[in-house]
Amino acid sequence: MDLQAVSAPELIAAGIFALAVLHTFMTKFFAHLAHAQPRHAGLWHLLAEVEVVFGFWAFVLVIVMISVAGKSAAVDYVESRNFTEPMFVFVVMVIAASRPIVSTVINIVRLVAAVMPMQRAVAGYFLCLCLVPLFGSLITEPAAMTLAALMLRDRYFQHQLSHRLKYATIGVLFVNVSIGGTLTHFAAPPVLMVAATWQWDTPFMFATFGWKAALAVLVNASVVTWLFRKELAGKGQETEAGDAAPVPLGVAGIHLAFLFGVVLFAHHPVIFMGLFLFFLGYVEAYERYQDRLILREGLLVAFFLAGLVVIGGLQQWWLQSTLTGVEPTLLYFLATGLTALTDNAALAYLASLVEGVSNEFKYAIIAGAVTGGGLTIIANAPNPAGLAILKSSFDEGSISPLGLFLYALGPTGVAMLAFLML
Repeated sequence: MDLQAVSAPELIAAGIFALAVLHTFMTKFFAHLAHAQPRHAGLWHLLAEVEVVFGFWAFVLVIVMISVAGKSAAVDYVESRNFTEPMFVFVVMVIAASRPIVSTVINIVRLVAAVMPMQRAVAGYFLCLCLVPLFGSLITEPAAMTLAALMLRDRYFQHQLSHRLKYATIGVLFVNVSIGGTLTHFAAPPVLMVAATWQWDTPFMFATFGWKAALAVLVNASVVTWLFRKELAGKGQETEAGDAAPVPLGVAGIHLAFLFGVVLFAHHPVIFMGLFLFFLGYVEAYERYQDRLILREGLLVAFFLAGLVVIGGLQQWWLQSTLTGVEPTLLYFLATGLTALTDNAALAYLASLVEGVSNEFKYAIIAGAVTGGGLTIIANAPNPAGLAILKSSFDEGSISPLGLFLYALGPTGVAMLAFLML
């Protein structure tokens, strides 16, 4: 790597990226400061929001670029970034979390849980970590993460679950969602980045990645459910729906139609944003069948991902040179590790720019990108969505990045074995 060929903005962006990653691991510390120093609680709470981290440092990067390269260069760079993914995740997250869709998925889970040979609360928990992540191959990973996180929060996390169970749950959830979208070619962000370039379709994905991922998802969900079966049986009851009006099938069907429409036009923000505005009007018209839309949570997640797009766009100089010329098995482990430090979709995109690579290179990159997608908040685009929904159930309203990393290591190891040995 020739550092003399690297521009000043790229070097600065690498330093800011390192600071942003470090900041994500310090959010628990800032949350504690908010309680210890109430005079500045507002500032500490802001810095403790994981969803704010990369957006905050992206602003820092733009300000530094203006001072170093000038206003025009900084503005041109930001305008050259593609913000389709943050917008898409925001829209999918809000629609998928609407009561008609959540109720539909809950009813499906209830029907399946009723025929399983185990206590219903335990079966429901297992399905949240197994069946719903695999749904991500049809409705996209952000939608699957949103649905699974909402069901876990409302049916399980609101009870006094142990610290170990909560972290084990998010570790398995994040890993299973990351690999659970590989049964098709359009649901997992890193696969989306390379599918057209490498001419991968759904039959190829299922034969090459999907069945292995499904097996790993099943093993991960089974192990965590078995380990905590006693605690789940005692505390995993459903809550009463209260006075909420039952959702008619027609309303649920229209919500699902909006969701599938957004998924169908995932690469066309003008269309899916138009559908989203139409969806907001429909929700207002049938307010009695709705709960509060998670607009705030969705916007925070979009802010996080947009910041990652801005900062990550200047990391190509070291990422791409790191990936080229590496033996496939070693590349798989390297890609898994790099995914924990950067968005796996960005990693896959950079890999797609390398010309003349072997099929073994392609497999190693994508397998590593999805395998490491559960290790950190920034590793996979849906992770901030799950964090935004579940973090209120944790101490001081914050999920420890180190805790997530440690509890995700086991499920990640299962995924690694599946993609390496099968």
